[in-house]
Amino acid sequence: MTRGRPRNFDKTQALDTALHLFWRHGYEGTSIALLAEAIGVKAPSLYAAFGNKEDLFLQAIERYAEVNGHIYHDALQKETVHEVVESILAGEVELITRRGSPNGCLMIQGALVTSPESEKICKMMAKMRGMAEGWIAKRFERAKQEGDLPPDCDPKSLACYLMTINSGLAVQAKSGASKKQLLKVVDLILKSWPEPGKKIPSTVRQAS
Repeated sequence: MTRGRPRNFDKTQALDTALHLFWRHGYEGTSIALLAEAIGVKAPSLYAAFGNKEDLFLQAIERYAEVNGHIYHDALQKETVHEVVESILAGEVELITRRGSPNGCLMIQGALVTSPESEKICKMMAKMRGMAEGWIAKRFERAKQEGDLPPDCDPKSLACYLMTINSGLAVQAKSGASKKQLLKVVDLILKSWPEPGKKIPSTVRQAS
């Protein structure tokens, strides 16, 4: 047993507690003192179990992805782009308004870092969001080739658009918007989503 760690220390439970704190307050808004108090250990025990605050945050992000990563994985397997988009947006709304969890999204809350000391965290979060956007763009490109999206659309711009909507939904949830309100927004997005035969706005049209 690592020196300084309580005998009954449950690392998984402690990580889930840390995850919820980072989710609620963001990286910079969550102090070691707050983490230690919520987990019920002294700061040295926290360091012994997880390393420093940055290490703990990275482990919390991994835990978050482990629990919620199925949203994108499942959505990208859908047969049509409309189903992909609906699944991603509905899954996001369910996540950010889930009873018992903080409103909003950890990937957004965690990214709200501004100090030079947190630059590494900021870059890491941006990279992770970029990965998800890349997966979506690849799926949209396939849909374009299959005729499920108009031939003049830009899959990368559409993927960025979808991720921007996701971020906006998370901010609205954090501000108190209800699940019902956000699902109405999702419905509006789905009604306006580009489909074969529809005119594509110039902002998401494939550059000539």
